[in-house]
Amino acid sequence: MNDLVENCRITGKILLNDTDIYQQMNVNLLRRRVGMVFQSPNPFPMSIYDNIAYGPRTHGIKNKTQLDEIVERSLSQAAIWDELKDRLKKSALGLSGGQQQRLCIARALAVNPEVILMDEPTSALDPELTGEVLKVIRSIAQEHITMIIVTHEMGFARELSDRVIFMDEGQVIESG
Repeated sequence: MNDLVENCRITGKILLNDTDIYQQMNVNLLRRRVGMVFQSPNPFPMSIYDNIAYGPRTHGIKNKTQLDEIVERSLSQAAIWDELKDRLKKSALGLSGGQQQRLCIARALAVNPEVILMDEPTSALDPELTGEVLKVIRSIAQEHITMIIVTHEMGFARELSDRVIFMDEGQVIESG
């Protein structure tokens, strides 16, 4: 995401399968291999369908039938297909907060990433909507997709994680 930020300084390395993403990886390939879900839902100002089809289109998929399949699969994985299947042409901005966050998860899943990064994916949601998103995260974990989730909620981390790393000011304090 820093590729467009002027004067952004990057130090250190981030390796994805032994490849330094800053030195050796094309940004479009990186965006295909790593999905992002942010703290606040950030649907694109376009239809629900186009939000999900955006990534696959960017990576060269133009076939309508194939895009339809990707949209349905991704929304199903994010447990929101049944709620949205009759509203795919409507603006994604009209969805509730929980629906928007699940839409963003579906958008990340649409390109079949190896890794999904989530930054406090439930912090902007009320308890009921948090439960919806947690169910989706549990379901994704069963598909053996690597997820890295930043959270301040230790119960959330313990419940969902195979491994928890506690950090303070960039230093690993505890891991297990």
